[in-house]
Amino acid sequence: MENVLNNFSDNLADLAESAGRSAVAIEARHRIGSSGFLWKPGVIVTADHAIRRDEEIPVILPDGKRASAALAGRDPATDIAVLRVNGADCPALTSSPALRTGEIVLAVGRHEPGVLVAMGMVSTAAGPWKTWRGGHLDSLLRLDMGAYPRSSGSTVIDTQGRFAGMLTTGLTRTAPVAIPAATIDRIAGELLEHGRIAHGYIGVGLQPVVLPAAFAGSLNREQRTGVMVLSVEPGGPAESAGILLGDVIGEIGGQPATDTDDVQTALRDQIGRDVQVIVLRGGQLTELRVTVGQRRN
Repeated sequence: MENVLNNFSDNLADLAESAGRSAVAIEARHRIGSSGFLWKPGVIVTADHAIRRDEEIPVILPDGKRASAALAGRDPATDIAVLRVNGADCPALTSSPALRTGEIVLAVGRHEPGVLVAMGMVSTAAGPWKTWRGGHLDSLLRLDMGAYPRSSGSTVIDTQGRFAGMLTTGLTRTAPVAIPAATIDRIAGELLEHGRIAHGYIGVGLQPVVLPAAFAGSLNREQRTGVMVLSVEPGGPAESAGILLGDVIGEIGGQPATDTDDVQTALRDQIGRDVQVIVLRGGQLTELRVTVGQRRN
């Protein structure tokens, strides 16, 4: 038993040391700093909620050297920010397969004295998840582990040292979550290229309403609510497509529109494309096609 525990402890220490070669400390908010990691040479990924300045951000690199980083882009919806820093190389990251509930993971960050490590397990591993800010994560990875004040932005690795995601305390009020590696690759890549994340929009103000039974039945599904159009942006995609005040959207892009979240989800990754919108107007179903516009935030 003693050898088993010693081997387990030694393996964890080795994993922490290896992951620490990519971990950085970041001082971008008053009093409490955060962690981050070198995603690519000269590129740091961290938690957006911990970034309170855009330029001359003090960072401590894995070799202990101090440097100044600049914000390259941020997406509050997924709590991901990307910084650029000169002269920082990094080891290649090997992505982990999808984590499972119950897997042991480590969160490896950095503070001024050295590496900061927490161990725990994945308490929830579920499908795609929409954050309270409207961002889309490829999966919900809730972590059962202690989150220290500087833990946000830490690298989350599995027991083979593979990159599984980034720890953040900015997306829930309870347990920390790991932003999946696939989400980081997608969002960080777009931030590096464009500085912001483009979101699809059609230019309407919406409010959920209860559908008349006849309308719900005509959609060939059990659907109790739709979304009523309360405002239409002049010259926007919805106005150009003929959507009117008082229209009730029941379906968009072939998916039910039961609330505003459904509409936002249907518009994701559809910029420049035509989507089908089915509305209830004057007691009749009307089919329209809207070309999705682009909004940046």
